[in-house]
Amino acid sequence: MTEEKRESSARREIVFAFALLLAGYVAWLVRADLLLLYVSALFAVVLAPVVAAVASVRIGRWHPFRHTAVLVLPLGVLVFVGLFAGLALPPVVRDLAAFSREAPDRAPALVEKLQHLPFAGQIDTQELIARAQDWASTAAGYALRSIRDWAGALFSVLMGFALTMYFIVEGEHAYAWFLSFLRPANRARLDTTLRRAKVRMGRWLLGQGSLMLILAALSTVVYSLLGVRYAYALGTLTGLLNIIPVLGAAVCIALTILVAAMDSWGRVAGVAIFYVVWLQLENSVLVPRIMQSSVGLPAIAILVALLLGSAIGGVVGAMVAVPTAVLVAELLNEYLVNKDAA
Repeated sequence: MTEEKRESSARREIVFAFALLLAGYVAWLVRADLLLLYVSALFAVVLAPVVAAVASVRIGRWHPFRHTAVLVLPLGVLVFVGLFAGLALPPVVRDLAAFSREAPDRAPALVEKLQHLPFAGQIDTQELIARAQDWASTAAGYALRSIRDWAGALFSVLMGFALTMYFIVEGEHAYAWFLSFLRPANRARLDTTLRRAKVRMGRWLLGQGSLMLILAALSTVVYSLLGVRYAYALGTLTGLLNIIPVLGAAVCIALTILVAAMDSWGRVAGVAIFYVVWLQLENSVLVPRIMQSSVGLPAIAILVALLLGSAIGGVVGAMVAVPTAVLVAELLNEYLVNKDAA
């Protein structure tokens, strides 16, 4: 009888190991979809307090958003995109149109300036023009080939947005269904841990929003004082892209430097100095006081989370790296850390 139990236990372990390997293989095949589900659920957890705050708004005894609070987020996004497109993009489009009209007239003057350079005799203008044409045709071909990738990325963004809205509305039912697979004792413990993590992740949104607002305001003021073109648009983008820590602001600053280079090198130096000062201010003052006090993670943990998130999931991984680190920290603190007896 004992031998039969051993054989039965061995068979169960083999079947379990095989099922685990199969599940891991399937998860690897659909890893992009699983990442989309995870990111959507995470954003739903982070944005749920915002929706609850909107639903609690009251005018006297009237609650105008009690049943429509979840619609405020997409409407707010649409309004912001419309305002940004209507106010910030027209100057850019106007300058591009003027450049395209004036390019044929400016080309001879540009070639003449190139001929006055010290090494102009060694420059074959015809070869330079041919290479420029080849580069333009290559870039156009790449843009056409990338349309499918951009369409797929747009579909993923829209699907992620829809899933986030769904999790905000029906998230509690999905959460309860997930917990129902656990035993009651384990269920209560995990529920308490996840709800603590939810509170800390909500604080992360508040801290990240504060950093984005500060950077957007400072960038707009500095760009305006320096006389950089499209100061309001670039300042707004710099603040928005700061939701991707480190990388987002760096990309927008690089774009600002390119725009500033169209006018003068002094403005380029001014933008570069501003970014260096901002990095020092953010890392030494703002992040310790805002982000660490909000999420309760040391600076090194935030940095490691950003590195791992960007390595695993790219830009999306960097966006959700810090709230994921908060979730992992709560789980480790509850299940692995040996606490001292009171």
